[in-house]
Amino acid sequence: MRNVLISGAGVAGGTLAWFLARDGWTVTVVERAPGPRTGGQAIDVRGAALDVVDAMGLGDRLRALRTRMRGMSVVDGTGQELFRSEEFTYSSGRLDSADFELLRDDVVAILHEAADVEYVFGDAVTALAEERRGVRVEFERGSFRTFDLVIGADGLHSAVRRLAFGPEERFSTHLGQYLAVFPTANFLGLEDWQVWFRNEETGGAVYPVRDNTELRVTLGFGSEPLPRLTVAEQKRLIASRLAGVGWEVPKLLAAMTEAEVFYFDAMAQIHLDRWSAGRVALVGDAGYCASALSGQGTSLALVGAYVLAQELGRSEYEEAFAAYERRMRPFVELNQALATENPTGGPAEESVERAKNAIDLS
Repeated sequence: MRNVLISGAGVAGGTLAWFLARDGWTVTVVERAPGPRTGGQAIDVRGAALDVVDAMGLGDRLRALRTRMRGMSVVDGTGQELFRSEEFTYSSGRLDSADFELLRDDVVAILHEAADVEYVFGDAVTALAEERRGVRVEFERGSFRTFDLVIGADGLHSAVRRLAFGPEERFSTHLGQYLAVFPTANFLGLEDWQVWFRNEETGGAVYPVRDNTELRVTLGFGSEPLPRLTVAEQKRLIASRLAGVGWEVPKLLAAMTEAEVFYFDAMAQIHLDRWSAGRVALVGDAGYCASALSGQGTSLALVGAYVLAQELGRSEYEEAFAAYERRMRPFVELNQALATENPTGGPAEESVERAKNAIDLS
């Protein structure tokens, strides 16, 4: 029986687990968090990724959870509206598109429920040793197991990538920004409407979710790479960088201090010459993070997991990993380029259209 360990229970890991289990693999997913991760921003399913979720039979269920924005505004520090659109939003693109936007935690929860695999929460990979017929994996809790293959789907700061390929700094390109995301009550009374604000190198967005009962708040600032910070230090830094921005930002910062679910990280990309080493391979952000600035991280994760599973079903792992990379790399490169095309205003619509469909899934 073929058995595989997937490190990371996010979009890439959950999708790969579903397809491999369907094809008869024995799948174990290990995730450092104590359960499926909550919080995070709204994410997009676009282009080729639509075919992936439909192939899983999850398309209608995910579409039913899409955000229902009517449009967006951009305001200055006094709250004066500088721009508005009822045709598109910065986060999701055109509102009349077949693409859709939904919350990351909804996607992760549905993938976790859909895949009939072994999930191990509250643990992590600490060592890998390739042997003649498999990979011996040691875990943070002190146990070890052997698997035919190990797949790193554990994000921008992938432990599997570090263990199999080397330290993160060799592969990470900082994009000059940091973002924080957290949920809070909809004290602004927004109804299916996004508001964006910006002041020099700081800014952010707020939008309602969960039938307008909750806000997801994104706050950001420009910066060179920072040292590792505790959550308390991250919040203090954001508060200091956005102090004086105006509008409702003081209230948002006050809500941030109370937020129990909180995400903060650099906007960065991952570039490797190869996505596999022996019996270990990478998928999603672990191998080719495009950053939230591209708007395509989720679609890359979905498509990458689909293509990897497809190739593993066609040939032995050496050939499968090589074919996966041949097919995915042009697609990845086009989508990573979206993040740097126009950082202040997002990529052009025609660039997104070209990039999101630039792969044959047959």
